Amino acid sequence: MDTRKALDGQAIGLMLLLCLVWGLQQVALKATAAEIAPIFQIALRSGVAALLVGLVMLVRGERLPLAATWRAGLVVGLLFGLEFLLVGEGLRHTNASHMVVFLYTAPIFAALGLHWKLPCERLGAVQWLGITLAFGGLALAFLGRSTAGGGAASGNVLWGDFLGLLGGAAWGATTVVVRCSRLAAAPATLTLLYQLLAAFVLLLCASFATGQAHFKPTPTLWASLLFHSVVVSFASFLLWFWLLRKYLASRLGVFSFMTPLFGIALGAWLLQEPLEASFLVGAVPVLLGIVLVSVGGPNKPRRAFAMVQNRFTTDPRQDQRYAKNRIPSGPNPDHSPRLRAVQGGGAGDHRLRTAGQPYPDH
Repeated sequence: MDTRKALDGQAIGLMLLLCLVWGLQQVALKATAAEIAPIFQIALRSGVAALLVGLVMLVRGERLPLAATWRAGLVVGLLFGLEFLLVGEGLRHTNASHMVVFLYTAPIFAALGLHWKLPCERLGAVQWLGITLAFGGLALAFLGRSTAGGGAASGNVLWGDFLGLLGGAAWGATTVVVRCSRLAAAPATLTLLYQLLAAFVLLLCASFATGQAHFKPTPTLWASLLFHSVVVSFASFLLWFWLLRKYLASRLGVFSFMTPLFGIALGAWLLQEPLEASFLVGAVPVLLGIVLVSVGGPNKPRRAFAMVQNRFTTDPRQDQRYAKNRIPSGPNPDHSPRLRAVQGGGAGDHRLRTAGQPYPDH
């Protein structure tokens, strides 16, 4: 019996806090770019977060099906590292408010990929409308600014925005790979660990290869590293899945889409980033399209499960026979009361089977 309840004042307050944290991380990366390159900071935070997640797994005594998942884990890890390589490079050219919006186009790309790969994830009319709105908004955001600003500075911003969009595509591809591989039946902490370790290695190598592996120790830099490593990459996912254990995921999912709005507001407030009319006009249909893709469905009203914040949603259509075909033989390491979730897509009716597990940092 599902004992999760509707949102109360505590849940609403905590969700607003989480969206604030998630929206602030791109701003913090941009604010400390003079002290440390974004890709180097992301590499360091991934390494620290991987250590913390590994300690949690050790304390829980989790049994990990490494032999059955390492190939998919390698692909997912490389995609995750590529995503943040694009984000780090993009932040060198564009605003943090732009980056958070373009990165959060991930559900659009995931929905398209899952529509192609899985018959049960076919897109409905509402979702196709959302995709049309989102890409129309992207066209407005790009083309409107290219004619308004001009010059090298405008070209750099467009390049940074494009890298952010590619980062969203990489995030969406990560969703598709997890959903269609043996990682769908593995503990979510294992997938998270694959991603963090791969991001640490890939971005650390990229930092040294491009001459960006330097930092100027300042109180602001140490505060940013602490914020990203402990608060964003570790503590926030623990709080997120505590909420998923107690409250309805569909209600929590709606609040998660406030993250890009917080990112835009914080970038303008803390970094004095300009809010161009073309960007704002384009961002509105993009955000609306993301919500429609994540909420809409072809056959019946769907639950918004915040795919963009949780890469490990459960597919309730997976029956026992389907699960046996995907899970390696032998004891299932995920029969404990811990969070068991499988990565979901935008077209499914997603809900949790048991209590929650961590998500990768965004």
